[in-house]
Amino acid sequence: ILEEIVVVGSRIQKPDYAFSNPVLSVDADSIRYSGTTNLTDFLKEVPALTASLDSNDAAATNAFIDGTGLELLNLRNLGVDRTLVLVNGRRHVSGLPGSAAVDVDTIPIGLIDRVEVLTGGASAIYGADGVTGVVNFVTKTDFEGFDVRTQTGQSGESDAEQSLLAVTAGTNFADDRGNIAMALEYSRESRLKSTDRRFAAGGGRQVFSRNPNDLDDDPGIPDEIPIRDTRFFDSSRDGAVDTDFDFVQDFNGDDTPFDTGTIPFIPPFYQQGGDGTPRDDYIGDLIPEQERVTGNLFFDYEFSPRANLFGELKYSGSDSFSRSQPTFDFFLYIEPDYAFLPPNIAAAAGGEPVLVSRDHFDLGVRGEDIERETVRGVLGLKGELTEGIDYETSYVYGQTKVKNRVLNNRLNDRFAAALDAVVDDTSGNVVCRSDLDADAVPFNIPWNEGSSWNEFERLPGTWAGSFRPGAGSGCVPVNIFGDGSVSSAARDWIMATTENDSELTQQVVQAFMSGSTDAWFSLPAGGIGFALGAEWREEESSNVPSDEDRAGLTFGNIIQPTKGDYSVKEVFAEVDIPLLADQPGAKALNVDGAIRFSDYSTIGNATTWKLGLVWKPVDDIIIRGTTAEATRAPNIGELFDPGGQTFEQITDPCDVGEQDQGSEFRAINCASILAGLGVDPNTFIDPNSSAIPGSLSGNPDLIEEVAETDTIGIVLQPSFIDNLVISVDWYDITVTDAINTAEPEEAAELCVDLPTINNDFCDVFVREQGTGAIVDFTLRPVNVANFTTEGFDFSVNYTVDPSDWGASADLGLFNLRLIGNKLEELTFINLPGATPDPDLGEEDAPEWQASFDLTWQRGALLVNYGFTYFDETQRYELDERVNNPDIAERKYLDYNAHFVQDLHIGYDLSEAFSFYGGINNLTNEKPDIGETFYPVSAVGRFFYLGMEVHLDRR
Repeated sequence: ILEEIVVVGSRIQKPDYAFSNPVLSVDADSIRYSGTTNLTDFLKEVPALTASLDSNDAAATNAFIDGTGLELLNLRNLGVDRTLVLVNGRRHVSGLPGSAAVDVDTIPIGLIDRVEVLTGGASAIYGADGVTGVVNFVTKTDFEGFDVRTQTGQSGESDAEQSLLAVTAGTNFADDRGNIAMALEYSRESRLKSTDRRFAAGGGRQVFSRNPNDLDDDPGIPDEIPIRDTRFFDSSRDGAVDTDFDFVQDFNGDDTPFDTGTIPFIPPFYQQGGDGTPRDDYIGDLIPEQERVTGNLFFDYEFSPRANLFGELKYSGSDSFSRSQPTFDFFLYIEPDYAFLPPNIAAAAGGEPVLVSRDHFDLGVRGEDIERETVRGVLGLKGELTEGIDYETSYVYGQTKVKNRVLNNRLNDRFAAALDAVVDDTSGNVVCRSDLDADAVPFNIPWNEGSSWNEFERLPGTWAGSFRPGAGSGCVPVNIFGDGSVSSAARDWIMATTENDSELTQQVVQAFMSGSTDAWFSLPAGGIGFALGAEWREEESSNVPSDEDRAGLTFGNIIQPTKGDYSVKEVFAEVDIPLLADQPGAKALNVDGAIRFSDYSTIGNATTWKLGLVWKPVDDIIIRGTTAEATRAPNIGELFDPGGQTFEQITDPCDVGEQDQGSEFRAINCASILAGLGVDPNTFIDPNSSAIPGSLSGNPDLIEEVAETDTIGIVLQPSFIDNLVISVDWYDITVTDAINTAEPEEAAELCVDLPTINNDFCDVFVREQGTGAIVDFTLRPVNVANFTTEGFDFSVNYTVDPSDWGASADLGLFNLRLIGNKLEELTFINLPGATPDPDLGEEDAPEWQASFDLTWQRGALLVNYGFTYFDETQRYELDERVNNPDIAERKYLDYNAHFVQDLHIGYDLSEAFSFYGGINNLTNEKPDIGETFYPVSAVGRFFYLGMEVHLDRR
């Protein structure tokens, strides 16, 4: 029997499968059986959410700036900004500055009753950001009793520990007209370092690299092969030293000849073995350390059937920590009188300067230690206006504060001063030259011509920005020859912990009424269901980087403060019209629709709508479909980012080796550009060997994105098989005017691959007169992209009682559930004129996916077997495979299929006490060759144990 409920698909009450929108629900038991304490790790098993950012994506170099520990949902592979996350059908404040993306870690896992995933018409019902759909977390609110759940677990390698303690208590009062409940939850996940896994570090990892036996690109030899112990050929932990300025390393920093290894050169800048820094050393952490405390308070009081006061109050605090990479430098200019110059190197240089390229692990590995605090309050009133018509009005306030302490952030002017170390003729001590002469500018100071560093603000009358040169400056000389040669005093003076602060605020006022016309009139098939409402919402976001980062004093990019806000006023309506009921060929036929008119303070007016149909030809079959137009307004970061510096590696398409790799227009366009700069296009070789500085800013002229969404589905509930429900839904989503920021590499190629160079992409770049080199670029988001995805969702739910089949013994109950997806298309056209980029079958976009659960319960014993699968995905993009059929051996062209099995066992010792345990990744599947967490997590086999106490629970 289908219960009358309200799910995320509508504000009109009707049975779950009677919605024209396909709605997938995952209940609390499924989450508990997963054994995880991390919501995103679990939800990635839902096929529609496979591309979401989980704990692996939130660590070290995998995470974006300020992203350590941040876990975001990505529905349908179309981006976190296009996935609307709700809690109990209401909006939730973002966890990502400048964005509307919600950090799901702020939602306590023990408090969830179910999770609903909706595709089709979401923007018309709930507003912007839901162009690909909605994920709604429904929490337990009307709770009576006392529950305690505790769980602990660790990997088969005795690491990657997870722990959880959740306490929920609630009571009714005032003759059961009121309820108050409180939930407290503490969880912790320990840090997993790359050195904890053989396949990720220690020389055991194989990385796909250019085949050293195929430098002339023989079509019969694979271009790339997996090679162990690959290292950077031009730098080392000790310092790789070039004594004759031929840009080839002659010595290692320990004063011995530089060892070029087993394979001296693997393009573009690697070697195997030897003294170079291992690539593995730059992986950093695989999983961040995370600690979370969440408290929730719920209350509900019915004054009368016409007035029910309700509220929610939440606090969530988390601390996330991860280490990533050290600072590094290429070709530091070391003066002949440098106090720490080793004797063999000094002799080989013959009194001339040397160049040093070094990975500064002994200065400390950079990392992020991020504190996030989220508060959210809901206050509302609901009840019955008249018979059959309900109302609800609510106010939601949310605030997220983020404090990011960037660890081992190098102060570049101090490093340059410390590196200019000489012997004081008077005292015989090693000192900084700037202590002896405040006007002596170190060669390696950031604003010196020829340096790769950026200019920064300097103190008046001096060349420095973080200290004042001269006697008593505090400068501590640094020795960069040899790993571990940096003294703790020098490290403490050079390195700093900087702090970036962000704050996001959300306010939502909403009122609506819903019901049926049954009390006034009815159509032959029944009353018309409806909902009418209005909403006001305001979003604010600000990010204040440290003074050092704003001034460009630190290693990395210049970061500017970002601040912005917008508000939106909306009215919306829904209707559900029964056309036929209990007729031949039409047990039920309903049409429904929704429309929303929005007035944004930034982009003006926008309209979204949805039309749906539900047809039940016989009792066993429901056919449903929707067509909808959804919108997403640009977020604060896309609109108001004032601009900051970034660095990007760009392969110049006009390099002589690249001119035949593009369209038929590339060669002639490159000739036109380079000739105008006084450069011969027939001999031009890109002089850039490192990242190119540029800028990235927002765009106040953006307009809303528009998504056209269509769904058609069928639900089968055969009367001759009890408790079986099968559903299949087709979806098609096309986003036009999608907001996109071109990748510098793609824009550089489009500049010369289009029929003429008089295009927007050529305006992005600045090339240097006389050399032709790209020396600057400016990027900002624009409404130019077009994204399309199409596929089928399917699910099977079946509960079996063998006694119904005549079994004489009590064999218990069996419940089978399968959810899956068949992806038909996923195509990105990122810029006008760009070649369509089909991502179907690429990483995180498999063609087939499935998640299967089989649960057996007999008396006090419960056993759950889980199986998640997606098929092989492409290691190389389609255009690479087409243009380079010999790019790799056939067995390496694809990643292995994702194939993970889990086992959960629970036992109730009494009505009040139960315990459980399980094994995730039962067969200890590992990441594919060359990967650290794809297609399965780096954790490996994971064991957990837990127990639950239930007292007077309702």
